[in-house]
Amino acid sequence: MTYSLDFRKQVLKSLEDGMTFTQASEFYNLSPTTIQKWKKRLKPKTSRNTKPYKISDEALLQDIADYPDDYQYERAIRLGCSATGICEAMKRLPITRKKNT
Repeated sequence: MTYSLDFRKQVLKSLEDGMTFTQASEFYNLSPTTIQKWKKRLKPKTSRNTKPYKISDEALLQDIADYPDDYQYERAIRLGCSATGICEAMKRLPITRKKNT
């Protein structure tokens, strides 16, 4: 759940006024860890702007074009990653795993 910036400021203001982390967490029904994270970084992170680490989209698309009926573990061996990584990359691209029978 994303809390508004005003609510976050209100919680941190309570800490400045003398409330402890435990008291604030009980009063606002939050985790003390959440409040500590807000103290370090007030504004929430909105997006993650990173590219895929191991599997490039072009390599995966080319592999799917070359071997359309292969299993994910076979693609993983060829591309040097895990089958779970192949699954996540295919979700990112939106490609389904359905086979032609």
